[in-house]
Amino acid sequence: MWGPYTLDVEFNDGSSQNIDFLPVLAGELFAPLRDLAFFNRVQLDDQAGTLVWPNGADFDPAMLHDWAERGVELRELTSEWSRTEIQ
Repeated sequence: MWGPYTLDVEFNDGSSQNIDFLPVLAGELFAPLRDLAFFNRVQLDDQAGTLVWPNGADFDPAMLHDWAERGVELRELTSEWSRTEIQ
């Protein structure tokens, strides 16, 4: 499924993940990525082996690899950040 905040990420082990990042774009570091033009400035950091954005936002490669499980944890965490920002 493709959406404006979705990327296909391929890994060295031959696996891939189709990741919708929108549900986790909250908090000081990730909220700026809700600006689609900014989100689309994503790059691959060859040294770190992960996706990075100009503001320093990045995701742990292991989290990206196991997104089906780990993404749920991150969504829960970012929903906590969103509630904190509202208060």
